[in-house]
Amino acid sequence: MQTCGEYLVQVLEAYGVDTVFGIPGVHTVELYRGLPKTKIRHITPRHEQGAGFMADGYARTSGKIPACFIITGPGMTNIATAMGQAYADSIPMLVISSVNGRHELAHGDGRLHELPNQQQLLAGVSAFSHTLMRPDELPDVLARAFAVFNSARPRPVHIELPLDVITASAEHLKVPVAVKSSRPAAAPDAIAAAATLLKNAKNPLLIFGGGAADAAAQATAITESLGAMAVTTINGKGILPRDHALSLGSTLCQPPVLELLKNADVVLAVGTELGETDTLLFDAKPEINGQLIRIDLDPEQLYRNAPPSLAIVADAKHALTALADVVKDAVPLTGVAAQVAELRTQLQALINPTQNVHQRVIEAIRNVAPNTIIIGDQNQPVYSGNLTFEPDTPRAWYNSSTGYGTLGYALPAAFGAKIACPDRPVVGLIGDGGLQFTLPEFASAVEIGLNLPIVVWNNQCYGEIKKYMTDRDITTIGVDIYTPDLLMIARGYGCHAERATSIAHLQELVAKAHVTTNPTVIEINEADALSW
Repeated sequence: MQTCGEYLVQVLEAYGVDTVFGIPGVHTVELYRGLPKTKIRHITPRHEQGAGFMADGYARTSGKIPACFIITGPGMTNIATAMGQAYADSIPMLVISSVNGRHELAHGDGRLHELPNQQQLLAGVSAFSHTLMRPDELPDVLARAFAVFNSARPRPVHIELPLDVITASAEHLKVPVAVKSSRPAAAPDAIAAAATLLKNAKNPLLIFGGGAADAAAQATAITESLGAMAVTTINGKGILPRDHALSLGSTLCQPPVLELLKNADVVLAVGTELGETDTLLFDAKPEINGQLIRIDLDPEQLYRNAPPSLAIVADAKHALTALADVVKDAVPLTGVAAQVAELRTQLQALINPTQNVHQRVIEAIRNVAPNTIIIGDQNQPVYSGNLTFEPDTPRAWYNSSTGYGTLGYALPAAFGAKIACPDRPVVGLIGDGGLQFTLPEFASAVEIGLNLPIVVWNNQCYGEIKKYMTDRDITTIGVDIYTPDLLMIARGYGCHAERATSIAHLQELVAKAHVTTNPTVIEINEADALSW
């Protein structure tokens, strides 16, 4: 008999899922029965939160949809944080879990792994959470999930299978033909209206967010056709070529750029929430006095944080392709490149000495290999990099400070990225505090022989929070932490480990790590690095 659990993995394969992150448990073993009959690869993390972060890194880097197989109860509460991060940053992942039998739900009988309402718990960190009540529902529910991933704002989807459903017969069900739905294009009249505003603007400003990551060529073409200044959000880094003459990088929070935003007569914002983690504006919403054109896949998002003059519901790539065609005959503004060069000089002068060190460290890491993907946690070099660093391509710089803001993200997310793109250089950048959240995931990486550097900024504290407390005259309680010998621990897991003593030595270690089997932990002692 083919069970519902066996049938499920066949349908996942039909939809193109090639990787599952999961920890088997007594409630989920039926999902594993059918895996050997597919080409789906299974990765075993050491914690369900690690499974979610790995899936996140895998999805961001590859653009493919990963799945997670998660046990009832504690597995779901463990992965909820990772789902929250993915939800905040619009990252797709399919989370499949078990749940107690249909006749046992919500009875409070003290069953193994029982929660009062597991589906309701996960609903807040997913596009939708569904309890499968019979095997026949599965094709339709999975079709809904992939419709979200492919044509709506992508976010996690959770599907739970009661124990009596996961083992039920699915002999009568056929594997469906996967149909990929398309994303919406922009209405032609809306594109024409946007083009008219932009062509007639005297001092426009363009803002490209993470939602436009797949439209880099179109965004660049529009910028050049208009001769307009452009900025990106953190997740939009790399959309404009590094050092492009019209790009101000991700500096929207800096006073000179805020002044530009305030005085712009037309602002185009594409694929961005214009929220505080998107713009680094934590004390105020962006002040926009001119006409605001917003393009977003999510119709509700078009009206949050900054009400638009013109709202366009569309996939960013479709919309920007259409807009690029209409504005290609625009007369570009003159003298803007010179203004950008002058502003860049002003912006660099605003960077403090510590941020300059962070900038040199990150640039050194990137310069070792072309198209390096750098995945960060919440630590001081990452915060500086959010402001100063420009990667070579989109999806090559991302971190957990951009949305939900969780520690421990970078290590498993970097492993997920390397699994997705084994031939690209991937680097994890994490602090000593954040590393201790998910440190056991080194075992997962060694188990499958991932080769990548994990750069650890070690200051024996939660440095950013300590600074925040000090700036507000709050006694620094709980932020100076005991940090064990991370190099010894890394070696115990089977990793290579060494402390960098200079920028040149750091680059040497990073280069070696890219070609060495198993991860390499490269520790940077903050006190030493500040004098590099």
